[in-house]
Amino acid sequence: MSARRWFGGRLVVVGMASAVALTLTGCGDGDGKDSEKDEVASVQGDKAGAQNDKGATSELATYVEGQRKWVQCLRDKGLDAPDPDAKGSVKLGDASKLKKDPKFLAAMEKCSDLSLAVPAGVEKAQQGKLSKKEIETRKKYSKCMQDKGAPDFPDTNDDGHTEEVTWDQSSAGAKRAARECGSIIGVPADGTYTPQG
Repeated sequence: MSARRWFGGRLVVVGMASAVALTLTGCGDGDGKDSEKDEVASVQGDKAGAQNDKGATSELATYVEGQRKWVQCLRDKGLDAPDPDAKGSVKLGDASKLKKDPKFLAAMEKCSDLSLAVPAGVEKAQQGKLSKKEIETRKKYSKCMQDKGAPDFPDTNDDGHTEEVTWDQSSAGAKRAARECGSIIGVPADGTYTPQG
């Protein structure tokens, strides 16, 4: 869910809570106790929401800082690595070329202890919204993979993202399925595809 949609939804909830509190104050017995209770409940709800925001922000900040340390290590090993973006993503270049570059591979190995997995909350926030056609294509690909030899291939959910499961990409069935189903997503017969959340 985007921050804008979440924040907009939060304003609606806070606005509704305020309207209810005003109505109860107008209809109360005059001692103000009902409105005080509503205000306390509203403040407690606001605090819980703020704590969730801080947790997500803290997780992202920690991840970005870790990515900066990893990039600095890569630079110390002679790579021209760019700074991570605001979401911690680092674009190193063409993966097919980098896999053949001994300098790159050596730097990656030496800095591997600083390389962080993307936290689940950050990964979820980075996922973009897919069109109906993209969702349909991903679902079709998941079903094809499962039917053609990779039964443990992750399902695609209603928003077009795959479930977080581990599947055996190296099995003969998975390789056969990838060859037979690749054309659905535009992957050549000799290529492979890793589900992207």
